[in-house]
Amino acid sequence: MMKPLVARAPRRWRPSPLLSASLGVHAAAVTLAALRPSQWPWAAAGIGLNHVVLTASGLWPRCSLLGPNWTRLPPSATACRQVAVTIDDGPDPLVTPQVLAILQRYRACATFFCIGERVRQYPDLSREIVRLGHALENHSQRHPWHFSLLGPRAMAAEISAAQETIAAIVGDTPQFFRAPAGLRNPFLDPVLTRLGLRLASWTRRGFDTVTREPAVVLRRLQRGLSAGDIVLLHDGHAARAPSGAPVIQEVLPALLDSIAAAGLLPGTLRAALP
Repeated sequence: MMKPLVARAPRRWRPSPLLSASLGVHAAAVTLAALRPSQWPWAAAGIGLNHVVLTASGLWPRCSLLGPNWTRLPPSATACRQVAVTIDDGPDPLVTPQVLAILQRYRACATFFCIGERVRQYPDLSREIVRLGHALENHSQRHPWHFSLLGPRAMAAEISAAQETIAAIVGDTPQFFRAPAGLRNPFLDPVLTRLGLRLASWTRRGFDTVTREPAVVLRRLQRGLSAGDIVLLHDGHAARAPSGAPVIQEVLPALLDSIAAAGLLPGTLRAALP
């Protein structure tokens, strides 16, 4: 059954401490250069250093300096021994059905961060994800490689297009957003706030789009696995194991076995909302 669209009251955007400090740095630099023109090199250096910090924060996917970012589940979900398996870049007609079959066999729910254009290309498969009880969230409309270089208007258009595509096709509005490759810039948080979306990254990832050895990917995901973790895998752009199978197809059953053996409960990010 399709889930009804849920209207959520928009949150009020508040700049993070880093962004507030950045505004102060820019104001101070302009004032210094205006009142004491001979000091403009110091003003320019201050602004330059500030931009280095902002850029580095955007290139660190698990950073929260630019705004709220789920790198782990909230304490309430952690106390209930929950973990979240998240799957990016789909849906893929050659991989996603196998992933869904594995999850159904283990009676586990996952969060699929899907690309809007692929949802439009494979509507039945997208609806099947939701029908089986998984969450389908926003991973941008086109997954552009230069997403972190977009300005506020282009970034808003990219994310809004995916919201509209997903809602129209699966009948459910995304509540979470994951940036392509996890990379972003200071313009993202105001856009997400306006759209009622929460940014989610991960606790651990397997690099299964570039690593072809399932055992290596599995070790990365299992190392230190604990309650509250957000685990990242890919059904889209998945690397192929030596057997020819997508890496996620060989890793996911063993990962779910590890989760069960540790007494953990796999669920969606939505299920972890306070």
